[in-house]
Formats: sequence, structure tokens, C-alpha cells
Amino acid sequence: MTLEINIPEVLAEVTAVFARYEEALVTNRRDVLDELFWNSPHTLRYGYSENHYGHAAISAFRASLPVQSPPRELLRTVITTYGRDLATANAEFRREGSRQTGRQSQTWLRTADGWRVAAAHVSLID
Repeated sequence: MTLEINIPEVLAEVTAVFARYEEALVTNRRDVLDELFWNSPHTLRYGYSENHYGHAAISAFRASLPVQSPPRELLRTVITTYGRDLATANAEFRREGSRQTGRQSQTWLRTADGWRVAAAHVSLID
């Protein structure tokens, strides 16, 4: 079997949903962020100083945040699709007023409800 990489229409779909996620992140649209994470106990998110296992834990964490994420600039984004149902999105970013570079990795999968994040990791480079 040969896996097709970056089928143009699939890449366009994932690029669009990644942009929707990014917009929701910087505007504190928690409902959209909750929607875009796969609603499964298998979903995970590793944050700066915390680990969340399952959609419910990720949603509860977001609900506990007192304010939205600070504005940020995406420095580089690499989206790769593998066939028609799996993709990765990796981005480097810098928050407004910071010199640190952040990294964000996401594994996206196509579900009956559309593209959803199944795994995510966020970290900062000192």
C-alpha cells in the first residue's frame, strides 16, 4: 500500500480547520475549541505544565482558565496529511511581548463529525 501524502483537497480541509482552531484559541472561543477536540476518552493534551487525558479533562481545564490566551504570531506552520483521514499540524509561535518560542503539535483525524484533534502538545523553548 502506498500512502498518499498531502492530497490537495485534504490538505485544504485540514489547513482550514487548523485556521479555525487558531482563531478560536486567540479569541477564547472555548466552545469551538471543545468542538474541535475529538470527544473521546482517548484524546490527550500535554500542556506547558499539565497533562490531560480524555475530552472531559481537556474541556474542564479550558473552562478553569481565567482569561484567554495572549495574542500570538505563528512563525512557521507545517501541516501534513496522510491519506484522507489523518493529519499532523505543527507550529512555532511567539506570544505578544515574549521572546520565547512556543511549539504546538496536533494529530488530527477525520471523524463522522469532521476533523478533530486526537492528540496535542504545547511547549516553550527557553
